[in-house]
Amino acid sequence: MPRFLVLYAVLFAAFGVASPFLPGLLQQDGLAPSAIGVVLAGGTAIRLLAGPAGGRLADRTGRPAAILCAMTAAAAVLALGYGPARGLALLLLVSVLHAAALAPLTPLADALALGSSRQRPEFEYGWVRAAGSAAFIAGTLAAGQCVAQAGLGVIIWLNAGLLALAAGAAWTVPNRVAGTRAAPGAPGAIMALLAMPVFRRLMLAASLIGGSHALHDGFEVIRWRSAGLSAGQASVLWSMSVAAEVAVFLFLGRRMVERLGPGRAMALAAAAGIVRWGVAARTAWFPAMALVEPLHGLTFALLHLACMDMIGRIVPARLAATAQAFYATVAMGAMSTVVTLASGSLYGRFGAASFWSMAAMCALALPVAIGIRVERPAAAVGR
Repeated sequence: MPRFLVLYAVLFAAFGVASPFLPGLLQQDGLAPSAIGVVLAGGTAIRLLAGPAGGRLADRTGRPAAILCAMTAAAAVLALGYGPARGLALLLLVSVLHAAALAPLTPLADALALGSSRQRPEFEYGWVRAAGSAAFIAGTLAAGQCVAQAGLGVIIWLNAGLLALAAGAAWTVPNRVAGTRAAPGAPGAIMALLAMPVFRRLMLAASLIGGSHALHDGFEVIRWRSAGLSAGQASVLWSMSVAAEVAVFLFLGRRMVERLGPGRAMALAAAAGIVRWGVAARTAWFPAMALVEPLHGLTFALLHLACMDMIGRIVPARLAATAQAFYATVAMGAMSTVVTLASGSLYGRFGAASFWSMAAMCALALPVAIGIRVERPAAAVGR
């Protein structure tokens, strides 16, 4: 587990130093807002293809750790391309190539970590994932200080350096995922996964609950500020949601999934989403927000742990990396992209009432999650 803790810490710190500041870097490089949108959308679109492709490559070769190491090293090198690139065409090219290398990293790391958790009773997946969340925050805070001192260009070097360290960490983690190498002539892995009714139901519930966060991520702070909350209060509320996420990953999530089972745990996440987005649609009063923002621990962290547990139960080892990549980039990523594209128009027309649409997504997910059943005995998350 210490090797996975190091891997997740440096990998998510690499994400944290770059993600919040990349739009500003693109603006500094001369791109207009519309061009920045094109560059970011290009990176998002390629992830939908590159994520599953990277997972399938790992499954076909039976060497997910080696693929993770190679893709992380490639991402480190490609990150340096943001330095000399200027103009829409070059920056779009760098963005697409960099995003393609980044797309499989978290799914492959999750597949490897879950492989170890199933074979080592002392392995706590929740602790590993919490280390990643905490490292993302630490990376963002540290990068903010560096940007203040050295300018936005420093995030290129921070991101590339941390990804290089992550590549080294990936080389050290054990591969306990693939017991069987997929045959070159085997049927399509994604089609094999989608042929499983439980997997389809799982992905549908995850996409609805996970996608419901898109409006919050894009417009909740704008909503708070327009309602009179200060920047400090907005910061406190956002920090409370992340703290709840880490708490569920570290202490509560595994026990909840063990006790409820993954289906009912996802149903609880959906119910929490209905409450969270329903309150957001009605008020931005600080005490009310302070009560519902910690529900992020259920709507995101518990959802993620339940999905990880369920994937581990129903997916054959030879398709583990493909399943993780499909979950991360297609089920969660594609839905979030669609909702993000729609959220601007929704918020512009309906304001805070647009959060009712996010509550509706969670309401749709509730019966889907309740219907998730498996016959195999429960395997605890983090074991």
